[in-house]
Amino acid sequence: MNSNELAKYIEETDGMGKSWLLVQLRLQKLAEAKPNLSSEEYIVRLEDIHRDMMNLGEWWLGVENEVF
Repeated sequence: MNSNELAKYIEETDGMGKSWLLVQLRLQKLAEAKPNLSSEEYIVRLEDIHRDMMNLGEWWLGVENEVF
């Protein structure tokens, strides 16, 4: 699934408020851009996504059956 398809899926399933889906979209966009990025720029962007993902905390607690 490319980033456009993933974005469409997120919109169609009302997933804009689901931060973990937006992280997946960012990762997909980064994967698509990787051939055009230097190693350093790729690492900087990946670290930024990782930092944001870690700031989500334990969002799944209490909703495990719904999201997994």
